[in-house]
Amino acid sequence: MLGLTLTVASQELVHRVTDSRFTDFLPRGYDSVSAWNIAKEKFAARGDSETFTMLVARTDGAALTTQDRQRVTETATALGRRRVTMPERDGVPAFLVQDRSQTPRITPGETAPDGKFRLLTVSLTGSPDDPGVRGVYRSFRDAARAEFAGVGMRTGFTGGIADRVDASDAQKTTGIVAAAVAMCLIMLLSGWVFRSVLAAVLPLVAVSLASGVAGGLVIGTALLTGTRLDPSTPSVIGVVLLGIGIDYFLFLLFRFREQLRGRERDARTAAADAASRVGTAITSAALTIVVAFATLGTAAFGQFRVLGPAIAVSVLVMLAASLTLMPALLAVCGRRMFWPSRTWRQDRPSAALDRLTSGLTRRPALLAAASAVCLAALAAGTLGMRLDYGQGGGRTHTASAATAAEIARSLPLGAAEPQNVYVAATGTAQPLTTASLAGLTTALTGTAGVGRVAAPVLNHDRSAARIDFFLTSDAGSAKARALVLGPVRTAVARHTPPGTRAHVTGTAAVAADVSTAVDRDMRRILPLAAALVALILLVLLRSVAGPLLLMAAIGLGFAATLGGGTLVFQHLLGRPGVSFTLPLVLFLFVVALGTDYNILVGDRIREEMNGGLPARAGVAKAVRRTAPAVVAAGVVLAGSFVTLAVSPEPSTQQIGAVTAFGVLLSSLVVSVVLVPALAALLGRGFWWPLRRRGTHRTTPPAPTHEGAGHRTERWPVKAPS
Repeated sequence: MLGLTLTVASQELVHRVTDSRFTDFLPRGYDSVSAWNIAKEKFAARGDSETFTMLVARTDGAALTTQDRQRVTETATALGRRRVTMPERDGVPAFLVQDRSQTPRITPGETAPDGKFRLLTVSLTGSPDDPGVRGVYRSFRDAARAEFAGVGMRTGFTGGIADRVDASDAQKTTGIVAAAVAMCLIMLLSGWVFRSVLAAVLPLVAVSLASGVAGGLVIGTALLTGTRLDPSTPSVIGVVLLGIGIDYFLFLLFRFREQLRGRERDARTAAADAASRVGTAITSAALTIVVAFATLGTAAFGQFRVLGPAIAVSVLVMLAASLTLMPALLAVCGRRMFWPSRTWRQDRPSAALDRLTSGLTRRPALLAAASAVCLAALAAGTLGMRLDYGQGGGRTHTASAATAAEIARSLPLGAAEPQNVYVAATGTAQPLTTASLAGLTTALTGTAGVGRVAAPVLNHDRSAARIDFFLTSDAGSAKARALVLGPVRTAVARHTPPGTRAHVTGTAAVAADVSTAVDRDMRRILPLAAALVALILLVLLRSVAGPLLLMAAIGLGFAATLGGGTLVFQHLLGRPGVSFTLPLVLFLFVVALGTDYNILVGDRIREEMNGGLPARAGVAKAVRRTAPAVVAAGVVLAGSFVTLAVSPEPSTQQIGAVTAFGVLLSSLVVSVVLVPALAALLGRGFWWPLRRRGTHRTTPPAPTHEGAGHRTERWPVKAPS
């Protein structure tokens, strides 16, 4: 009941704690943040306002006449005085709904050089991801269309919430279908592996309840502390918890079934034994994720600084469910967990698994080399990789995209998104005047890449001014970012009037500052996370060689994943580059989640060797026992991440698609082939410097099909007294 209640509540409250403005995630001291502070202090700019552009043109395509322009002004004024009522939301409790009804603020903008359209800037209060604000936008859009149609005009909307709403509407059906397909995939895969109805349904139910508790905890904490989350954070957390939760349940199910096979054991005893044996690996794997993402708490960029601890806390909740709720469900269900299968008691390895274990026994060097070469070839795709800091919504075939294209045909590409210079007097300086700002305005006009500079706008007491300028390139492009970061800010710094301070903001300026912050975070967090994960492996495996080889294999898997993502999104699909959030978030996901599978496999390899099997025979048996669980878990986790790939947000799309690919590489190649091959190749050297235990000879174990063709060297065990 708690899980259901928190799930429903968190879905309605999440929009009160999300924020899509990058300036709110940048630390103080960055130029765009300083400019925004002047805007709020001197121009009463609202931090929760959402701005978009409205295009008004004649329906016959002719140029606007003087009378038409007067009608545009009059209609816009009337719309700006009319309160827009938020549409009612059916099925949502009233106490969870926040009324977003408001009166929009409309200001005049640019006019096309050929006079064929006029731009208006419209501001709404609230987050663009809030369903109430989106409802207000839709109501305003429909009313504006009707009003202007009455005077022979047509309208178009682009930028900000217009992009988000159009992209969301275009992807709504796709998102629902993708989520349904992912749920069906999880149930079908679990049901097919165990030939069971309960095994198909119960893991999904248990994980969903735990995810609801974790999501409610994160969102409730954010509400109480005033923390702002990026809009993609709740969906990323949901996908991560769904994937790892199902993984952990599958790990328990496989070991539970193994404990029940061939022996008459009480189900509760078998569940407890499975939890004790797999629980250590699950705990270590979960703590690896927690530690890896907790490092994001040291990030300068607030989006990372909030995402990391949120995921870490959520994973701890799922770990608690995995060690308590899931084993309890197994104990209660008992052998009914595998109904109606009649063959679950029989161990029937597949032909592919037989070939893999045979290869690990006879040709581990060949398997290790082949898998490493394949991964290295994919890693070469990172050559020439570029980071994209654009905030667009993937608006290729939407109404907002068509409006943006129409504006771009007549005005500079950056006309729909003006950049701003805010100037504020310091101390007892004289009030600002247009004349005192002439030098700064002239310097901006003469800067290559700046299309037009508007006249300065002074605040009420002339203690501050705003100068809008338009770029000749798309404000979200790398070219615009480099232009603002270099020539524009240099010109502003050199021509700031005496007794004042000036700062630059806008889409390109904010993206430039974000790139600086992210670069610093990546240089600090990547090695820190890698060191902490390696430390966990050192403690868990109690050796040096094994953890170093595991980290090398995981690092190669990460490079291969990033290279594959770069090849697809940057080179094949022609994107400006990969999302700036992808390398860091992907590194943490691939390292943390990949380590999960390696811990499970490595722990089982050590268990088999400690049981007296020779090195290669122990590796073969460990892979035979764990590979089905790792492969099934990897496919499930990849399937859950695929649901993010249909998001209207380009960055979320890339995180979903590329992480899914990385999980498959980690589970199918690194954990099942590369790491076991290295362990089989090195034998006891994989656990160096762990010493041989005991000095007495032991009775050789009975030969098994897993050990056919292996060396006769055996992992030592303590002789019985």
